[in-house]
Amino acid sequence: MSAIPSHIQFRTLITDMKHNEIPLMTPGRLSEVKALGSKLARLRVARKIRQIDAASRAGMARSTAALIEKGDPGRTLAQIFRYLEAIAPKLSLQALLLENDPSLKALMQLEATRRVRPLSSAELKKLDF
Repeated sequence: MSAIPSHIQFRTLITDMKHNEIPLMTPGRLSEVKALGSKLARLRVARKIRQIDAASRAGMARSTAALIEKGDPGRTLAQIFRYLEAIAPKLSLQALLLENDPSLKALMQLEATRRVRPLSSAELKKLDF
């Protein structure tokens, strides 16, 4: 019989199961994971969903949703797909990566810099070389 109480042994086992994925991945793959998280965050913002609401729809903690959006490589595919489904039901991962969603296109248009007013003919002549 062990001198260490069983609840401490169990806690140690759970803690030992977690490991850092970053040293195991190439820099290119890490940037892809971060890009995926960024696209998920942009999709959530484009659809005007709070992070806590998306997380609760996906059945996860808000901190897990934040890690997914940050591009943490330790998140599982199941968590990523559940989060995507919570934000945009029936949107495929491919459509997310290609940014084919109408809400993402609308967000890009809002973010694009535009002139407040069109140039007058005098201003256009001044710019003509």
